[in-house]
Amino acid sequence: MIRLRRSDSHFPPRLRAIFDPPPALYLRGGGDPEVLAHRAVAVVGARSCSPYGAQVARRLGRELGAAGLVVVSGLARGVDGEAHRGALEADAITVAVLGCGIDRDYPASNAQLSRRIEELGVVVSEYEPGVEPAPWRFPARNRIIAGLCEAVVVVEARERSGALITADFALEEGREVFAVPGEITAALSVGTNALLKLGATPLTSAQDVLDALGIERAEASESVDVSPAAAQVLELVREAPCGADELTARGVLDAGAISVALTELELAGLVAAADGVYRPAK
Repeated sequence: MIRLRRSDSHFPPRLRAIFDPPPALYLRGGGDPEVLAHRAVAVVGARSCSPYGAQVARRLGRELGAAGLVVVSGLARGVDGEAHRGALEADAITVAVLGCGIDRDYPASNAQLSRRIEELGVVVSEYEPGVEPAPWRFPARNRIIAGLCEAVVVVEARERSGALITADFALEEGREVFAVPGEITAALSVGTNALLKLGATPLTSAQDVLDALGIERAEASESVDVSPAAAQVLELVREAPCGADELTARGVLDAGAISVALTELELAGLVAAADGVYRPAK
């Protein structure tokens, strides 16, 4: 465990500059504490997110991490955890900020994820060992998430989501705030759509963040060779997320060929399925 006092030279400068910086940070993990001063973006959102929200968070974590940004989140279930996992898939550094003592894994279900984060990045808390999780500590934690970052992305958020508190802290500190637009009938989109009405930047891809931060687009990865049938199905999925039955109903291929093509695309990492709906994974 490492303790960084606010007066220490290695204390992250962006966090030191916020209105209410913590007096100290406790860190654990094998990563260099200096990563807290690297260019970073927070990806936050609902714990009980939709499959779509989970996919978007993971994709953003992967693509922002691959672009060289540190991905910061709160290790919570749902959007937070998926953002961390996405960054890890890109072998990128990710930072988890806890709302409890640095010796605790909260939630316990993400203990294994925490160990993976510690391999390249760090787990951070303003609370010393032994401090129990408490509801009021998590909103306070969110100012640290925002304070470490140049921008905050909210993927999904209910009307009173903690992710909106993170966005508020970011706005108060003059940081960029992005929100993923959502269905107007979905409770999980009420918070993000409200942010958009207040002037947050709509986010439709990781490139929106990279453009705002002046980071050049990374070179596109080499395309994956797939069969003609799989390529045809991929184009349909890219037009709009859909299920196998809907693809079959379009009459392009028979049901058996659709099933084989979707399996090929999943194995190639080009599509991902959730609740029977296929969406592009890249």
